[in-house]
Amino acid sequence: MISEIGKDTTRRRFIQTAGLAASACSLHGDAHSKQKAIMTPEESLSKLVDCLGGPWPAPCPLNQQISGTIQKDGYRIETLTFDAETNDPIPAHLLIPDGVSDSSPAPAVAVWHQHGGQYHLGKSEPAGLDGDPMHHTGLALAKLGYVVLCPDALCFEDRQDPAKKLSGGKFERYEFLRYVVNGKSMAWKNILDMRRAVDLLVSRPEVDSERLGCYGHSMGSTHTWLVGPHEPRLKALVANCCLPTYAAIHDEKILHCFPNFVPGWLQYGDTPEIASLVAPRALHLNLGETDGGSPIKEAKAGVERIRAAYLNQGAEENFSAFIQPDTGHVLSPEMWEQTKAFFEKYLG
Repeated sequence: MISEIGKDTTRRRFIQTAGLAASACSLHGDAHSKQKAIMTPEESLSKLVDCLGGPWPAPCPLNQQISGTIQKDGYRIETLTFDAETNDPIPAHLLIPDGVSDSSPAPAVAVWHQHGGQYHLGKSEPAGLDGDPMHHTGLALAKLGYVVLCPDALCFEDRQDPAKKLSGGKFERYEFLRYVVNGKSMAWKNILDMRRAVDLLVSRPEVDSERLGCYGHSMGSTHTWLVGPHEPRLKALVANCCLPTYAAIHDEKILHCFPNFVPGWLQYGDTPEIASLVAPRALHLNLGETDGGSPIKEAKAGVERIRAAYLNQGAEENFSAFIQPDTGHVLSPEMWEQTKAFFEKYLG
């Protein structure tokens, strides 16, 4: 930990050296021709909130509703909902290891699920109830002793069109455009929902609220570095296989999922500059060298800019990145070992 005086010093050093000037990309593809304004982390965070859509509303009551409990071998799964906003329930699975209770609380991890065009999957994949066993990460963490919350993102599993007029990607596109015309973004809504997930974890007596983390693969990785700057209660964050820079997106003409796009942010930085705002809290990135969704040349440059931001806050030990050769868009055994070790270090 660094003192408040140390923080002030490193912030001044940040102004003088790195800031966002190292970020370079423009809308028309001249990716390294545009110098960014140098800002403090606090100023950058303020600009980011403006670009996302402005401040979030005051939190409404959680209105937690538990609809069922399934006892499994070594843990139980509670199926529940909690309100993001009034009359806007988020369905989720909460996995609680045996022996964890209000008298013996455990650290907790929120797991943000992937996209993959699989709108019928959301919370149930990381909870180990459906989908690819590779991504049964919530289940795996529960077996390691963590309380795990697996919520549905908007447009997935039980959060699809309630009127049933639109399905899958059409409903997602509709919701994205609905937020845009109201001056917000899909990322703004995702962050609101994820902050409420943290509220839910903090409210649970089985959870040690001083030891909270989050993990996500693919779109869940995007969600991780999106929510991190706005949620100081998250002490350890792991983002697996998704750091698509705008520079690479524009060069390669990549059609990425909507949460990656923050209107107006390009004048201040790129996606690594968003992730940099997690500093000085612990952040780990896993990347596959051949992952076409995160072209590695730009991703590596982004990793170094994030590292510089941590260095400038005197917290370089709290950032790490693992880039696996000859590996694509997966959660490899090696990436999972990195993830487990990181959570053990910062939440164990």
